[in-house]
Amino acid sequence: MMEFVLFLGLLFALGGLAVASNPSPYYGVVGLVVAAIAGGGWLVSLGVSFVSLMLVMVYLGGMLVVFVYSVSLAADPYPETWTDWGVVGYGFGMGLVVMVGLVVSGVFGLLSDVGTVNGAGLLSVRVDFSGAAVLYSEGAGFLLIGGWGLLLTLFVVLE
Repeated sequence: MMEFVLFLGLLFALGGLAVASNPSPYYGVVGLVVAAIAGGGWLVSLGVSFVSLMLVMVYLGGMLVVFVYSVSLAADPYPETWTDWGVVGYGFGMGLVVMVGLVVSGVFGLLSDVGTVNGAGLLSVRVDFSGAAVLYSEGAGFLLIGGWGLLLTLFVVLE
């Protein structure tokens, strides 16, 4: 299970790298989808399956709308791809910085199997029945702030 969580972490970092290293929104959206799904899987392994579901639904739903608007405004006939030298060099530099940071912080020495919350074998979903009730009772303000932020982002992109 620990290897799977590390794989999801690697996918999350690579998805963020794909979004950050590519100036074209056509290819950046692929990195966004990979990062959101890997982040959701990572949260499931920690035992918060409802938060993971909310991440995938709200984040991907809201941000893909923003990417559709930016793609329609960017109308570039020849977008830069991941194989262009500038994008490859930028991605290699960012990956090098991440690897040096991992080596310096000593993360590679912590590769022991500690398990997950309520996880046994391939079962990694925690019994999480109170997630929706807590989100709507205690987190209503955060939902309103998040909705306001998405609306503001939509207007900024349209301008």
